[in-house]
Amino acid sequence: MAHPHELSTPPAPSAPGLPPNARFDIGPARHPRVHLQRGVGIRLSDGTILSADITRPADRRGRAVTEALPAVITLTPYNKTLMTRANPLIDAVTAAGPLVYRFVAPSAHGRAGGREMLRALGGGALESVRANRTLIARGYVHVAVDVRGTGTSTGRLEIMSAREQRDHLEVLAWVRAQPWCNGDLAMTGISYLALTALQTAGHRPEGLKAVFALVGSEDPTRDLILTGGSQSTFTLAWLAAVNGGKWLPSIPGLLKSGAAVRYLRDRLASPFTRLTDMAAVMVDEQHPEHFYHADARARRPRLEQVTAATWIHAGWHDVFARSTTGLHQRLRLPGGAAQLVVEDSYHVGPGTGFGTADHPQRLDELQCAFFDRWVKGIDNGIDAYGPVTVRQLGGGWVSREHYPHPQARAHRWYLSRQPSGAAPHAAHDGSLRNRPDRYGARIRLPRKRPGIASQTSTWLLMGLPTFLGRDWSIDDRAHEAAAVTFTGDALDHDLLISGPITLHLRASAAGTEAFWAVTVTDVAPDGTSTVLCRGALRSTRRAVDEAAGGYHDGVLLAPVHPLTAESVLPVKPGVPHDLDIDLTPTEAIVRAGHRLRVAVARTSWPRYFLTPAVTRHIADQHIVLDPEQPGHLGFLALPLGAELPGAS
Repeated sequence: MAHPHELSTPPAPSAPGLPPNARFDIGPARHPRVHLQRGVGIRLSDGTILSADITRPADRRGRAVTEALPAVITLTPYNKTLMTRANPLIDAVTAAGPLVYRFVAPSAHGRAGGREMLRALGGGALESVRANRTLIARGYVHVAVDVRGTGTSTGRLEIMSAREQRDHLEVLAWVRAQPWCNGDLAMTGISYLALTALQTAGHRPEGLKAVFALVGSEDPTRDLILTGGSQSTFTLAWLAAVNGGKWLPSIPGLLKSGAAVRYLRDRLASPFTRLTDMAAVMVDEQHPEHFYHADARARRPRLEQVTAATWIHAGWHDVFARSTTGLHQRLRLPGGAAQLVVEDSYHVGPGTGFGTADHPQRLDELQCAFFDRWVKGIDNGIDAYGPVTVRQLGGGWVSREHYPHPQARAHRWYLSRQPSGAAPHAAHDGSLRNRPDRYGARIRLPRKRPGIASQTSTWLLMGLPTFLGRDWSIDDRAHEAAAVTFTGDALDHDLLISGPITLHLRASAAGTEAFWAVTVTDVAPDGTSTVLCRGALRSTRRAVDEAAGGYHDGVLLAPVHPLTAESVLPVKPGVPHDLDIDLTPTEAIVRAGHRLRVAVARTSWPRYFLTPAVTRHIADQHIVLDPEQPGHLGFLALPLGAELPGAS
């Protein structure tokens, strides 16, 4: 019998569309140079002045063209002046891009590592996140704006608030009224800039025809700020960087816009925005930032309301990996107007390999082709792409109409106390099996803190530590030394895993709180353990919203935890309780001879940061293996060439 909240099964695939490495004509460059106008003031309805840099196509003498053109807008908290000042460096890197591919070969293991981070320099990502010269040369204006309280804009920083979203709408209206704009708009950006674009699109502003969002989020609170009820060190570092950047304005821009006095007054009134909040979180376990609240809900883009064509570009190891596919699934757009491209990458370094023969076209060119189709109405065929184009972990690029794979079915692999023999390095070596053990057991999680060298640390640090070696990118065994692991048998066939993944855990705690950090890895015959997905949950935040959670074939695969103050469930010392820990979605091929592994640890710092207000309630933690209520890994899978045992 189907569960009332069964996930819909996509229809069988239709005739294949364009391949992942399809190329789209963007036409010749028509304008040889650019004209940059810095520090243009945009006065908002409440008197705040936002600072804009406007880049327009220009002739060979640098004179801006007089023709009214479509405008592409980015809204950033990262100080647009720093980006425009970096243009000469970006120009040099972009010009050297082809040399990167010539001298830096792909990694032999085929996974996202240091080589892939370097190769991203050749894929057009730097060009696509600034005032894209590929776009401007083909007849677009680019407008970069500092959001309120950042860069050279006045006001107080209000992160993704209703007021900031209203600002975005006023900026778009201002741009449409300028003589150099023909009224047609697009938005683009990476990370926070992608979020501002998606939030704005959800309000359906007049003239907005397309969005190109790189590594954005459909719920930044759940993805990063409060994952499983746990804080992140990323939040504090991010706030420090944004607050530091707001003290580095463009002085000529302030003088030109007449905003210098107001800028100084606003900065002195809030020199480090939200510092007191962060300090209070450390000491007060009832602080609102320990819970999902109204502000968190307001940050979510209204994706179901978006009418502009939207390109979602993501990475399986992005800091917003939980949203990788959810962004696309919430869109209600027809056919090629909603595109999803997911690569084996981190938050920094999208576009690795793009432009080479077996990869998609360069990112800047894809952005141009997408805008040409949906902003200018040029029939270039890109609406026949995908609409789901993914790089399978452990495999290559594929295109489909749907995600997850329409033929994947739900499976449960059960946690067993029996040693697998494949993880002698782990704090405890257990197994993944087709059926539950006949006898119960209790496995204590080690108090030892996992080392900082892990793929999950690299995940938080946006991929940059991949240059430090295998322990930071493709081999998580050092992290597993402080974890309890459960490893399956070596497969006798290739196995495609596609979709959401959940670990159902029965557990007990000696204190009144517990924390569970989980990774799922692909274990190669040589023992290399490569992370496929991850997740975490505090025991007191284990409540599941049954109306929102997703089931497939009766198996809960996408639990949604309210994380609100009202949904907190107590933990009674020594009394077992059940948790459904949602892990980031993935698509991976686990090859014949490889194994699937689950690793469970008490923490994974710096990704998950348990404040002193929380840790004082945590003592010993045990995984309870109960034959009557067995722990299991639930996932969608499709055996390639053999029948998979353990199907529910």
